[in-house]
Amino acid sequence: MDTTQFHTQYAASMAAFFSQLPDPGLRIAVRQQGDPFFRQCALAVWQAGGTPLSPAHTAWYNALYSGSVRPPDVLFWALTAQAGGCTALPAPPFFSRLCAYDRQTGHRTARAFLDTLAAALTLFAQAAGPGTPEAASAISSYLDQWFTQWQRESLPGSPVPPALSLPDSPAPPPAPIPAPGPQTPAPSAPPEEPTTEALLAQLDELCGLETVKAEVRSLMNLVKVRQLREEAGLPTPPLSLHIVFLGNPGTGKTTVARLVAGLYKSIGVLSQGQLVEVDRAGLVAGYVGQTALKTQTVLQSALGGVLFLDEAYALAPGDSPNDFGREAIEVLLKGMEDHRKDLVVIVAGYPGPMERFLHSNPGLESRFNKSLFFPDYTAGQLLEIFRSLCQKNGYTLSPEADTQAAAALQSLCDHRGESFGNAREVRNFFEDAIARQADRVAGLSAPSREDLMALLPEDLT
Repeated sequence: MDTTQFHTQYAASMAAFFSQLPDPGLRIAVRQQGDPFFRQCALAVWQAGGTPLSPAHTAWYNALYSGSVRPPDVLFWALTAQAGGCTALPAPPFFSRLCAYDRQTGHRTARAFLDTLAAALTLFAQAAGPGTPEAASAISSYLDQWFTQWQRESLPGSPVPPALSLPDSPAPPPAPIPAPGPQTPAPSAPPEEPTTEALLAQLDELCGLETVKAEVRSLMNLVKVRQLREEAGLPTPPLSLHIVFLGNPGTGKTTVARLVAGLYKSIGVLSQGQLVEVDRAGLVAGYVGQTALKTQTVLQSALGGVLFLDEAYALAPGDSPNDFGREAIEVLLKGMEDHRKDLVVIVAGYPGPMERFLHSNPGLESRFNKSLFFPDYTAGQLLEIFRSLCQKNGYTLSPEADTQAAAALQSLCDHRGESFGNAREVRNFFEDAIARQADRVAGLSAPSREDLMALLPEDLT
């Protein structure tokens, strides 16, 4: 890889990250401190890879800048001197600020930085050719360290780190003295995590899916009894918690996966209970050796929770035996084995392609021995979902409009094809209806509250 390609890839990834920083102070901090940090990362990865530094490494090092002004070049002897003391990679000073900002605002800038970091580390490892196992191991260790910090500092109630000191920045004005008045209430405690009973109640509230609900409850009972047997000192046969979800789009697979993650957390099977959604694009890279690192990064983010892999069969296309997706499968299988006590993987997709996917690798068949089938919704169930959307969003249906909606959804069912989106089709139908209602109500001179809420038959055609 020449220096131009190296610089272009690095600068592009940093530009993409900067675009996700809405706070000007954070952008300044990252711009001032980002490039020096990533230069340190490059040295650490190269040193971990075991290949002696060469003048080529010096050229790549000097190409690591994201601004419009290139910093002064570092000579080869100076680079080797720096590398000698590069044995650890603590998180950059601004990382805690990103976590605090996300905790306060609900943004995901810290996670976006970790994604950028993973891509940069992969680039550094691949600069001189295929990355070594030592470099891959070091990268995985670094990412594990930073992901742990991200999870710790992103939790509500974590202490906010002191403000960053930015060189050559004007000092902020002193805070005004507040006028006498009522005391600011103390921040409320973080909301309690939902109980097992509350999560099961949410499961029961889902439209249809009766067989799926029963099987999830049965799986929960199996896990609970297994835990009781362990506490009683009784033998416990091996149990795989990984699941296959079979069904067409829009049948509730992602929703159920999120509930399963919460349920496993509530009974102590998982430590965190988060759901990480990913597809082929989130695991597979375009260059040799990068897929493994990309997949490992996703696995790290899912530890303690559920990794939900949608359209999993795309990782094993039958007509491409050398596809990088097969590398992702091997890394996933190893991760499932290495973290079998704190990671659950759910793979999902159409029934036919998923069967071929599971047969593509013996390891997949042995680890996924539980399947849940999500049937298509009936016209009546689609109508129930539509009524629920109306109620949740403050819209009312007249009897005539309800009849019109039932007829329209029945027609959708009668003409459904392989790409029918089930609940997604209902959401599209709902959004089209409220758009037509808005056009109609906007023409009224003084619409009442009832006018703003009512969906009429003409809004549903």
